[in-house]
Amino acid sequence: MTKERTRLERLFLRLEARFPRFAMIIYVLRQPWAMLIRIPLGILLCLGGIASFLPILGVWMLPLGLLLLAIDLPFLQRPMNGIILRGERQWHLWHRSRRDRKSAQNASDDKQKAQPAPRLSDNRNDYR
Repeated sequence: MTKERTRLERLFLRLEARFPRFAMIIYVLRQPWAMLIRIPLGILLCLGGIASFLPILGVWMLPLGLLLLAIDLPFLQRPMNGIILRGERQWHLWHRSRRDRKSAQNASDDKQKAQPAPRLSDNRNDYR
């Protein structure tokens, strides 16, 4: 097994762990005998991703189709590994910045709530 193939297998295992509902489907599609299902499904997903301007289809289909095709086509394994790794990094950076932004906003909201409201003077001469 090549380096790219083992990395792709690790990424698929990570996907299975991250999405346990789809773990069995991913596992079955990775089996060698599922090539007759995997290749047509990958091509259909790529075509659906290209035609993402239609209401039901979406851009999410293109990377999924390429990922399925990368199992059988060695020249797609290296680019898909890089895309998946970069996508995970971007996801973590986006998630971290969103979390930090929310915590900063909550801290500023708490600070504003903690400040007492200004008291009005009882002396009428202050308002003339």
